Amino acid sequence: MADEIKNNIPEDEEASIIVLEDDLGNEVEFEYLDVIEYEGVEYLYLIPADEEDGDDVVILKITSVDDETEMFEGIEDEELLETLFEIFKDKWKDEFNFE
Repeated sequence: MADEIKNNIPEDEEASIIVLEDDLGNEVEFEYLDVIEYEGVEYLYLIPADEEDGDDVVILKITSVDDETEMFEGIEDEELLETLFEIFKDKWKDEFNFE
């Protein structure tokens, strides 16, 4: 999901960086925002770590492979993405300026 946000959290706070591998095997860095459960499923909220795309929220479904490994899956359902983003916006309305 590509919705723009402006983070009001000071830039000097240490960010949690997550490195994921895309379908082509390229490593992509993201800043961790949150994990939110919705209807019994956990979703990971990230923003790209690079400055060019740093305001786009990425939401991935968390699917556990075993006790130590988690896999992430893209979400195709636009209605679900909108719902998930609304939940995120409501939860973080005091920390982010959503435009």
